[in-house]
Amino acid sequence: MPQHDFRSPRLFVDAPLAEGRTIALEREQSNYLGNVLRLSAGESVLVFNGREGEWRAAIGGRKRPDNLLIESRTRPQQQLADLAYVFAPLKHARLDYMVQKAVEMGAARLEPVLTRFTQVSRVNGMRMRANVIEAAEQCGILSLAFVADPVPLERYLSGREGQRLLVFCDEAAEVADPLQLLKAQGGGWSGIDVLIGPEGGFAEEERLALLRQPSTLRLALGPRILRADTAGVAALALVQAALGDWRGPPKS
Repeated sequence: MPQHDFRSPRLFVDAPLAEGRTIALEREQSNYLGNVLRLSAGESVLVFNGREGEWRAAIGGRKRPDNLLIESRTRPQQQLADLAYVFAPLKHARLDYMVQKAVEMGAARLEPVLTRFTQVSRVNGMRMRANVIEAAEQCGILSLAFVADPVPLERYLSGREGQRLLVFCDEAAEVADPLQLLKAQGGGWSGIDVLIGPEGGFAEEERLALLRQPSTLRLALGPRILRADTAGVAALALVQAALGDWRGPPKS
């Protein structure tokens, strides 16, 4: 695992980063640095914008932190693997948790889908993005996962690329060793979509539509029924271990 600086605070800034550039802080960032962390002018933080790597920056300002002077780059930009987390939205805190954990697990896209038994009809995209940023700041991640607008499941399926592997997690599937099933898929996919349904499961017509999709793997996550947020963490961990970037760089 690469050596990261986890002691310095990290901030996402939506601005170009380059040596010598001064970035104005937003009010919430100024309050966080000055009142929560008790940092003052001259102390340093790490910043990233999702495009140009990670940089060390010095805090500027008189009475409170109000800007950052970009000093030097500490890490080059890293791209996330092409892994999409597709899910039926949950309520409030459990959705926050699910988004944060998906980001920590390396998801590059978060795609809410509305199913027949989805209990949440409206999704706060701004809140989801805020959770994406917070998770990236805390975990040393340099790329921000894209947050898609929610769409009905049938519309999502009609627009999928057939060359992507769809890992369809279904509590009604035959219980087998999920890790071995994933490893047996080999490679050659243009990307991977991990689909987690709602707490009430998939309707039968939805299950049939999913099974008609090209490049689909129907997967049970074990002998117990998991809550949707737990199932998401379990599925992403299995996919990353068997097919994703947890395996390390390819051998030459």
